[in-house]
Amino acid sequence: MANLTEMEIFARVVTAGGMSAAARELGISPAVVSKRLSKLEARLGTRLMQRTTRQFCLTEAGRGYYERILPILDLVEEAESFVCGRTGVARGVLRVSAPTSFGRLHIAPFVGEFLQENPELSLELDLSDRFVDIVGEGYDAAIRVGELSDSSLVARKLAPIHRVLCAAPTYLATAGPVRNWHDLCENHTCLAAVQQDLWRLNGPDGPVSFQVHDRLRTNSSEVVRSAVLAGAGVALRSTWDVGEELRSGALQVVLPDYRNSEYLGLFGIYPSRQFVPVKLRIFLDFLAKKYAPEPYWDAQLEALEIVV
Repeated sequence: MANLTEMEIFARVVTAGGMSAAARELGISPAVVSKRLSKLEARLGTRLMQRTTRQFCLTEAGRGYYERILPILDLVEEAESFVCGRTGVARGVLRVSAPTSFGRLHIAPFVGEFLQENPELSLELDLSDRFVDIVGEGYDAAIRVGELSDSSLVARKLAPIHRVLCAAPTYLATAGPVRNWHDLCENHTCLAAVQQDLWRLNGPDGPVSFQVHDRLRTNSSEVVRSAVLAGAGVALRSTWDVGEELRSGALQVVLPDYRNSEYLGLFGIYPSRQFVPVKLRIFLDFLAKKYAPEPYWDAQLEALEIVV
């Protein structure tokens, strides 16, 4: 039990951002926190963090240890909740990775509400377009936009995703209309981030694909968004990203008969369906309620024949 307590104190120092903050949350003195951390390091035979009176930083060993003890502490919390009959209460720290743009637009606005509904839970939200290793990096889940692939991970669909080919009226006035798929690929400027530069769509005559190679090279989807709005070319964008611009006319759909795969969606990805922590289930239920079955960002787009 002493070892478990030391693990909990160490994890709290990391999530709270320091020993003083962790001590306040735990209701003990900073001296006790420091003593227990020193005891933990002595037992493990390695330094877990470099620390001063005001700040700390994890060592490589400390980061690896932190990522590996989080699931253990989650299991302990879940076991205690089960025994106490409080399985509907979310508590502890929930670590979630999400795409930068989607997280900023469609998760961040609801964080306050979620935390208010779950006062015993802390949320660590990592916004990055990097494809994270959920298990290896200690995440409880990742929110991803894409198609399901074979994986040992579990995927829960949270909402449908629609993508459209679109361009600004200023670009179309200069470059001319996009008449067909061949015209798009051969005669127009196509914009895509390097990790999204293979376009796969279903057209009137079946599936088509196009590898985008054009003058703009970037790893940022938000740079592509700004470029298409500025009239630099045609882009394949999700309606969650450009719905407002489509409604206002700042962007126009081109080749509306070309649609993304029906398997494209917004998913919550997590390690195992055999043990789903309460905090994760509540978080995914919360997002699903906000988005599905008809996402708010697609409101009014059906009338424009953009979403089917």
